[in-house]
Amino acid sequence: MQTINIHEAKTHLSRLVELAAKGDSFIIAKAGKPLVKVTALNSPEPAQMKRTGFLAGQFQVPDDFDVMGANEIAHLFGVDK
Repeated sequence: MQTINIHEAKTHLSRLVELAAKGDSFIIAKAGKPLVKVTALNSPEPAQMKRTGFLAGQFQVPDDFDVMGANEIAHLFGVDK
């Protein structure tokens, strides 16, 4: 996310508003200190975004996952099984 100086934001407000409306959020700063975050009105709030389980049902973990490649790993460490 890019940070824009307040003077530059005033100069290029129309272009920046179009970017935000397309989903390109940005931060306006004054003297290098972040003041506000500009986002589109229809963008999801951070609390609305669900990350846990977003790939549920899209792949399967093999039953032998915890022992897959055990022989190769043991060989690499010099401990042959």
